[in-house]
Amino acid sequence: MKSKIKSLWVWLLRWRYTRGFGIQSPIDYSFVRYVINEHWKYYAYSRLGKDDDWLRRKLGRLYFRIANWKQPKVIESTGYHDYLKAACKDVTFGTSTEMIIISVKDSDNDRIVDIYNRIKEDSLLIVEDINADETARKRWNMIVNNELAGVSFDLYYCGIVFFDRKRYKQTYRINF
Repeated sequence: MKSKIKSLWVWLLRWRYTRGFGIQSPIDYSFVRYVINEHWKYYAYSRLGKDDDWLRRKLGRLYFRIANWKQPKVIESTGYHDYLKAACKDVTFGTSTEMIIISVKDSDNDRIVDIYNRIKEDSLLIVEDINADETARKRWNMIVNNELAGVSFDLYYCGIVFFDRKRYKQTYRINF
């Protein structure tokens, strides 16, 4: 019950950032509108996450939509394999440069440096728990402010970073 009240409070604080309002870039707006905040029921939703709590289901469905949009061959992730596999039938899990999902709470600076050493311009990094505590917020800001990072999205429960440096560096707060 306490987490539901907190999630409602977070949503109310971020209501101005709903559905991509204020995003000028057509690419970024499209990503927010049709991937992050897509409200249509996808074909796999009915069989995924039946026993998951609300946050795991919410993040799992987001990762499903991102994987469905990106269609990576290899994903580096320690969880959510059922959601990711439903989005990409032929995906494998291991060391990847295409799509990486990490928890900022469980990753030290060496792990983040390792990821930065192998990313490419088409890489996508999803960082969980960015607002878990002060250390997590500092690590998230370190990731976003790195010279390699491009466009990023702060969804409160996780963050998404693109590394395409041809685009203008920007961090969007999104009500997710």
